[in-house]
Amino acid sequence: MTSTISAPPEQRPTPGAARRAYGITAVFMGAIVLLLALAAVHLTQGTASLGLGELLRAALPGESTDQAVAVLIESRLPRLIAAILVGVAVGVAGAVLQSVARNPLASPDTLAVNAGAWVAVVAVAAFGISLPFFVNGLVAFLGGLLAAGLVLAVARGGAAGPTRLVLAGSAVALALHSLTYMLLMLFQANTPGLFGWGSGTTVQSGTRQVTLAAPVIVVTVLVVLLLAHQLDVLGLGDDSARVLGVDVRRTRVIAVVLAVLLAATSVTVAGPIGFVGLSAPVIARLIAGRVPGMGKHLTLLPFAALVGALVVVGADVLLRLILPSARSISVPTGILTTLAGAVLLVWLARRLRDGGSTAQAHGTVRTRRWILGVSVLLGTGLVAAFVAALLLGDQLVLLGDVANWLSGRSGRVVTFVLDQRWPRVLAALLGGAALALAGSIVQAVCRNPLAEPSLLGITPGASVGAIAVVLLLPGVGVWPVMGVATLFALGTFALVYRLASGRGPTSDRIVLVGIGVSAAATALTTLTVLVVSPWNTNLALTWLSGSTYGRTAAQILPVLVVLAVALPLTLVGARSLDLVSLDEDVPRVLGVPLNRSRLAFLSLAAVLTASAACAVGALGFVGLVAPHAARALVGSKHARSVPVAVALGALLVSVADTLGRTVLAPTQLAAGLVTALIGAPYFVLLLWRSRPA
Repeated sequence: MTSTISAPPEQRPTPGAARRAYGITAVFMGAIVLLLALAAVHLTQGTASLGLGELLRAALPGESTDQAVAVLIESRLPRLIAAILVGVAVGVAGAVLQSVARNPLASPDTLAVNAGAWVAVVAVAAFGISLPFFVNGLVAFLGGLLAAGLVLAVARGGAAGPTRLVLAGSAVALALHSLTYMLLMLFQANTPGLFGWGSGTTVQSGTRQVTLAAPVIVVTVLVVLLLAHQLDVLGLGDDSARVLGVDVRRTRVIAVVLAVLLAATSVTVAGPIGFVGLSAPVIARLIAGRVPGMGKHLTLLPFAALVGALVVVGADVLLRLILPSARSISVPTGILTTLAGAVLLVWLARRLRDGGSTAQAHGTVRTRRWILGVSVLLGTGLVAAFVAALLLGDQLVLLGDVANWLSGRSGRVVTFVLDQRWPRVLAALLGGAALALAGSIVQAVCRNPLAEPSLLGITPGASVGAIAVVLLLPGVGVWPVMGVATLFALGTFALVYRLASGRGPTSDRIVLVGIGVSAAATALTTLTVLVVSPWNTNLALTWLSGSTYGRTAAQILPVLVVLAVALPLTLVGARSLDLVSLDEDVPRVLGVPLNRSRLAFLSLAAVLTASAACAVGALGFVGLVAPHAARALVGSKHARSVPVAVALGALLVSVADTLGRTVLAPTQLAAGLVTALIGAPYFVLLLWRSRPA
């Protein structure tokens, strides 16, 4: 007689629990098998024609050739390990940041962590300092932590809404990128190859870096897993988490520090590989939402790490399938991940509801006497800025020298200096005026005082077209460059507007979509430079940082013509612009053709941006700061604010260019750096002052 021993009922696994376990296991096993398959393909790709069989024999003692061993150990295996480590690190970092901020758009990119880490690493390299791996990682960690802390403080940890979080991160990242470009331009001898590295590349020279980084990443991920329960509870809301015994503030701080450490380590290994920290957690959450039991962080975080590895390794494989082996070494993997992440950001933006947190601002009503006083001060400031710009620089010129130059009686040195300087002075004034006018139009049409051409894809789109023409057709005239830049600017913003209007155009959505498209356009610009002319990165840096260096009379003519036409047209249509900036209904009630007016104004803004790009490059923040300051000075009526904004834009860029030519003379700073250093704090101040309680 046999007896059976059965477990008590409370210890028996329920059918539902068993199905959940099987489902989770199947998902993980499927992802691992896919990663192994991609890794096998990855190992066979490279400049040396070695098959997988040869590489496997290279791993066996006594069964390989010296060439196969060298290729496997020194090149392909380190690159594969770097791709996996970076994917794991940023995948977990993004998932943690999204959970802490309770925001699907939070990531090391949108919180400026990557930008802060990148500028810190470049700053160390620029001054010729060679640091050990761990010290270099610490520098990147501190840079990323400071940037993320600023963004989270402005956006109230993400509680103020996704638009505010991404806007704050984009502004801080734009300022940090300007600083990075300046360092790359000033210290080219100490920073070779860092322009491409700034887009994120998995190429490695030996196993040293990945060997040092692996323990840091593994230990940090394990520590993050210890916070899994607290992150689950944190998702219920701050009040509920406190009731359940979780120290909300301490948990958030520890989680953010660990996430920044992972992101900084990945930057130290491979540079800032873009948007993997956004896409991997989003994909992981979408899959986890369909598999019962995977929503808890104890399983979600490892799965996000696995998806991150799949994204980076897959992008690496795809890159080397598309490009020839010799060229794929110089093209960063991060360009593909940025393009894919930008598509995902646009998709998420289209799904978000308009938060209404960034509605069009209206300035204080001012008296005519006040407006007259502001006009006199601005006119005086413009004259002073123009005179100072002519006199100051690496060579000091006197007013008498200028008078002699105008009458044709100046000496050879003075003639040479002023012949080179006056086109730069006019380029700064006219380019700043055009960008300010474009910013006024964009803010009114988008009904968003925080929008500007750089954040809505117009400036990055113009950059793609202009740089492509300059590199593919060297020596071509300025008018073809402007024509192509205008077409790309119009096409880019048409894409932004079309994508943002899926559920009716809203201010939040159009800004988020614009930021995604801007990221994609910037990645395409980098790709164009590295594929067409990898040794001529200085041209791209000069353009992307916003500079008047080497400008000629021919390059300022387009912006002069466009501004002379666009400013009167805008002032004539000022009443329509006032109505368009209110809402969707009032213009239609008063007989204004809303869609036609919106399209006409935005087309005008795109042409203005393209013409300004020919004069001053991809210069940011002017289209944001000048219109906002103008409304604060004279009110929101565009008949008054537009001329003031144009004057402020011209004044800002002129002063920035003069300071850039004078402060470190004979070394010259790009005007875009100075405007970013002025505009970024101003932008952050706007976000801080407009925070919801």
